[in-house]
This record gives sequence, structure tokens and C-alpha cells, in this order.
Amino acid sequence: MDLFKRKIKNEEIKSCCCNGNSDSERIEKAETVKSEGASVKILGGGCAKCNQLEEAVKEALIQLGMNASIDHVKDFSEIAAYGVMSTPALVIDEKVVSYGKVLKTEEVIKILQKVK
Repeated sequence: MDLFKRKIKNEEIKSCCCNGNSDSERIEKAETVKSEGASVKILGGGCAKCNQLEEAVKEALIQLGMNASIDHVKDFSEIAAYGVMSTPALVIDEKVVSYGKVLKTEEVIKILQKVK
């Protein structure tokens, strides 16, 4: 992760699949936010795939009867702070558990059962 942070500070990342922007100051701020965040996060700029993943996560939480808040992180600086270069991504308890694909509800259920 440190190598990733240094690389970002040396080379500004201009965009992701969701057309986010980044700079080193916002990345440092995101590091602080990351450590205080929700238990379930969707990382992605709000594209259709990111929204599909969010819906699958909501459905999985309902089916499991889990009461967890979902935070949809759309700021690319915050996304980069997790080391994610391909969205959508799913973060549970501050650990990236999936990135770069839309999980089905059943896949999210299996992941949540392993983590919890």
C-alpha cells in the first residue's frame, strides 16, 4: 500500500472507469476518512455497474437480516486510498473483498457470511 501511495503522489491519477479525479491532498484526507467509515462500502463513481453492485449488496443484507449501513464512495481519491484501480469494488469492515466486477446477490451473501 505504501508503494501505491507514493506512486499516486508522484504521478497524478487523472481518471477511473467512472471519470473521477484525484490529487495527493485529497488522498491523504481520504486515508483519515477510510479509517472511520461504515462497515459496508461500495466504491465507484456512480456508473450503472456500481449501482448494480449496491443493489445486490442491499438485497444480500436484507436476505441475511443484517442491519448494516451502506456507504457509496464516489470520490476517486477515497477509492484510490483503498488501493482499488478497477471499480466497482466492495469493502467490508475496511477490507476490499471484491473489485472490478458486479457481484450477484448470492455471491455477496457468501462473502458476508465468511466475513461476519
